[in-house]
Amino acid sequence: MHLSRFPRVHLAHLPTPLEPMKRLSAELGGPEIWIKRDDCTGLSTGGNKTRKLEFLMAEAQALGADMVMTQGATQSNHARQTAAAAARLGMQCHILLEDRTGSNDPNYNANGNVFLDYLHGATAEKRPGGLDMNAEMEAVADTFRKSGKTVYTIPGGGSNATGALGYVNCAFELVYQANERGLVIDHLVHATGSAGTQAGLVAGLKAINAQIPLMGIGVRAPKPKQEENVYKLACATAEKLGCPGVVERDDVVANTDYVGQGYGIPTPETIKAIEMFAQLEGILLDPVYSGKGAAGLIDLIGKGVFKKGERVVFLHTGGSAALFGYTGAFSFDHAAPIAAE
Repeated sequence: MHLSRFPRVHLAHLPTPLEPMKRLSAELGGPEIWIKRDDCTGLSTGGNKTRKLEFLMAEAQALGADMVMTQGATQSNHARQTAAAAARLGMQCHILLEDRTGSNDPNYNANGNVFLDYLHGATAEKRPGGLDMNAEMEAVADTFRKSGKTVYTIPGGGSNATGALGYVNCAFELVYQANERGLVIDHLVHATGSAGTQAGLVAGLKAINAQIPLMGIGVRAPKPKQEENVYKLACATAEKLGCPGVVERDDVVANTDYVGQGYGIPTPETIKAIEMFAQLEGILLDPVYSGKGAAGLIDLIGKGVFKKGERVVFLHTGGSAALFGYTGAFSFDHAAPIAAE
């Protein structure tokens, strides 16, 4: 696959590290766990959306855009990285933030990713939950166009066939890293939401016949909807690559048992997973995506789905900035103070 024929602007620190998690593996007593550190992509604390934005922002430049617009939840990692990419490239950025949780916590509504959106110079406006956010975005974009701006709109999560090319590239990168160190990957696991990351990985892995089973741990939609969204986008991405038909429906697997009360609402298992990664490996997860993905991974190891003797790679999609919007979800009262000598 020759991705160089697609416009791309280099924003990410690549390749991201592929590391063993020895202490977590020992604690869980199951498979050998590795982590693909896409929290280390480098743009505004990192995250998976930077890979997508390399292709999306290049397309925006090619179309002569002087403003980009996107939409997402209040604590959107994608919005933060889009704002940072726009700042890097000298474009204006406007964001629509959807209230999906109903939280009145000042930290949730103004700290974390929201603070960074504004710090990067973006403008933003909020919307109640449940609207057609892409339609809302296009309506606002039209008002900017009428004022003379050339606006490029990016769907939520950067999840279209252009953005998914970033995770086709990640699939190639991961397989190369595994080949270089003789690592046989039995399973690849990650959090899946807007579908672009999983769709790109599926298309990329299938295009090179990697034979690595991929499981997305859903963070929002029910299983049928999540899998259908991923499958449609993976097929569109494969067609864009020039290998239509390479993706089959059975290649798309999403486990949506760990959504809990809804998108952006961490479960107790999410919090436990975040604490385990932080305290055993020094790695920060977020409460919306990577934390729920890790909670699913841990539970499935406990249930024997991923077995001792296997090698599992967890793709860390980033998002640690959101932790500062969720401080109320954590309690460290149980930690006794160290007595003074």
